[in-house]
Amino acid sequence: MKILILGSGVIGSTAAWYLARAGHEVEVLERRAGPALETSFANAGEVSPGYSAPWAGPGVPVKAIKWLLMQHSPLVIKPMLDPAMWRWGISMLRNCTEARYRINKARMVRLAEYSRDCLIALRAETGIRYDERMQGTLQLFRTQAQLDGTAKDVEILKQYGVPYQLLDRSGYLKYEPALESQQHKFVGALRLPGDETGDCFLFSTAIAQLAQQAGARFRFGVDVQSLTRQGSVIDAVQTNTGAVRADRVLVALGSYSTPLLKPLGLRLPVYPVKGFSITVPITDAAQAPESTIMDETHKVAVTRLGDRIRVGGTAQLSGYDLELNPRRRETLEFVVGDLFPHGGDIAQASFWTGLRPMTPDGTPLVGPTPIQNLWLATGHGTLGWTMAAGTGALLADWMSDRRPAIDTEGLTLARYD
Repeated sequence: MKILILGSGVIGSTAAWYLARAGHEVEVLERRAGPALETSFANAGEVSPGYSAPWAGPGVPVKAIKWLLMQHSPLVIKPMLDPAMWRWGISMLRNCTEARYRINKARMVRLAEYSRDCLIALRAETGIRYDERMQGTLQLFRTQAQLDGTAKDVEILKQYGVPYQLLDRSGYLKYEPALESQQHKFVGALRLPGDETGDCFLFSTAIAQLAQQAGARFRFGVDVQSLTRQGSVIDAVQTNTGAVRADRVLVALGSYSTPLLKPLGLRLPVYPVKGFSITVPITDAAQAPESTIMDETHKVAVTRLGDRIRVGGTAQLSGYDLELNPRRRETLEFVVGDLFPHGGDIAQASFWTGLRPMTPDGTPLVGPTPIQNLWLATGHGTLGWTMAAGTGALLADWMSDRRPAIDTEGLTLARYD
């Protein structure tokens, strides 16, 4: 079966490898000159199944108001006359209940935990390297209220058998000794020892090469313009280089999946949430993070990637705008300077932005659509890197008419019916 994949970010490239390995004829269309040059290029570097949780939860509306008033705010909303943004926001608010949070987090953890297992197997099978580290994630709490608020998350972690540790100051310093001079700022931490870190761009480039070795064809510089529908199927994908046809089409275009599919009558509840990162060269390895630190107050992740520190965060609702806002850089510089003041040379940091494809309930859209041969792999939000291997493996089974290794309940567009 010929499968056409639209997009070669971490999701599209990883799916290409799994589908090619499953014996399919795979062709990938990508508008950029290579894989993972947009949202997957410089993300926070976390592979964090244990940290998989929807942004929509009890108390979030009140928190959001507080965040908007903070000097280094984790949330920025640019007022826009964009009906899609307001529809997405209203839908997110509807998911800010205890019941919806539990359902959504359970779905996300299910896919993320499976993905972690798939990544381990993938590493063993291929020897792929990407500045990976397997030393867990440390979520730091500056207030007792934040620490106490982990109870509902811990309950779900227990439900799915995800290992965790609640740590006091002396406890988390065992894993992140460079925090010793800053320990007075935090009351405790939640450690997720099963989490990993790694450079998403390096991984995506490597897995795309492996996919090509397995027979997949990548065509770069090809801009997907529209899909032509004939009855209940996609007849062709129209590009700047002509029409392309396949038995099945997998849309993995991140935030750009939404406008592509709208003319077909498919309203994807996926909206671009802009994120930022800086990459700081390490100057003193002993004063740099060992793995990933998540500052719960500022919602900023600080990750060690080889000889660099990646600092990622901020959620900005401003449509498809890709402007680099210096105020967002200030927030990232503040957090890494506050945690690891002697670890790296902030003055030499590179600044980047990308559009995270977010659903209002946090769970991505993976699987078939009402159009017979059209499939989705989008809406992973901040967890595309975390869920990439699992998404690829799941689709390889599902699209090959084999029984998937995990329950697919709640993963498709049908949950919004």
